[in-house]
Amino acid sequence: MRITSQLICQAADQLNGFVGLNRKTRQYLVRFSEDAFGMDVADDGIVPASEFVWTAGPDHTMTLSRERIQLLLEQNIDDRINISEPLRVYMSKRDVPEIVAVRSRVSG
Repeated sequence: MRITSQLICQAADQLNGFVGLNRKTRQYLVRFSEDAFGMDVADDGIVPASEFVWTAGPDHTMTLSRERIQLLLEQNIDDRINISEPLRVYMSKRDVPEIVAVRSRVSG
């Protein structure tokens, strides 16, 4: 199977869970319910994992951040968070630039 940037982006969009920054430890936590974070994570700082991996760039673009995907990988919950093969390939290709895309919400 040939892994394309489209498949990688689709895999990022299919990530499960929520990510929040623990204000005391300054570490990102992954939970599977927004209510599971407790008082050390600000409510407005909780984002779906599928959005967390994208960082804002210039001119309304977004970058699929290897650093942020790595933070998710370090949680050792790959199956639950749904880290699939296209994201693993993306993480292994350090010689290829990060994916930069213009993202928009599509009505379904």
